[in-house]
Amino acid sequence: MRDTVLACGLALLGACFSAGAAEVRQPQDTLAERLMACAFCHGDQGRAGPDGYYPRLAGKPADYLYHQLLNFQQGRRQYQPMTHLLQHLEPVHLRRMAEHFAAQKVPYPAPVAAPLPAAQARRAEQLVRQGDPQRQVPACTACHGSTLMGQLPATPGLLGLPRDYLNAQLGAWRNGVRQAHSPDCMGDIARRLDQDDIASVSAWLASQPVPNAEPRAATMPPPMACGRAAP
Repeated sequence: MRDTVLACGLALLGACFSAGAAEVRQPQDTLAERLMACAFCHGDQGRAGPDGYYPRLAGKPADYLYHQLLNFQQGRRQYQPMTHLLQHLEPVHLRRMAEHFAAQKVPYPAPVAAPLPAAQARRAEQLVRQGDPQRQVPACTACHGSTLMGQLPATPGLLGLPRDYLNAQLGAWRNGVRQAHSPDCMGDIARRLDQDDIASVSAWLASQPVPNAEPRAATMPPPMACGRAAP
């Protein structure tokens, strides 16, 4: 009797698994399917993840997003889940993904206040708006625009991003974990900053209100040579 009950139970379990397998939705090779994986970490429409680490994608220049996808795929940016998701995608797919998120116009979250001692706040704003000529550090505004919302075709905005994300990325540039095509200007800049400067600039940027502005076309040449891949 016991053996009969066990056999019946196993048969029923097998039938359940078979029925469940028949109901599993097969993924489709569409843009919408690819974007589902992005939204899991970066939020609906690329608004940003809730943990302060996964950044906003919405509204960033399409060329910037495209080149970052290539950088993850080709190892210049190191984050294994991203590399795994992108490793088999063709450039045309990466370009469509970038263009999708660049076209999203969704509200920014309110800035998060990060109190800084007055001297650190002044130093951070000086680096952002004027740079540090003695260390050959250009102002952030020289590349990221006077509003800090980015410049076309491929420079991202710096506002509306969490402090932890900004701090982690500047640290990654400084340590060589994040790289770009040579000459790697952001790596050079980050290595000229000390850790206190990086922490202060990240906190200052994250606490600034986001203006009602979008990335604009660059009107001045960059203050130093920066490499990038061909679009």
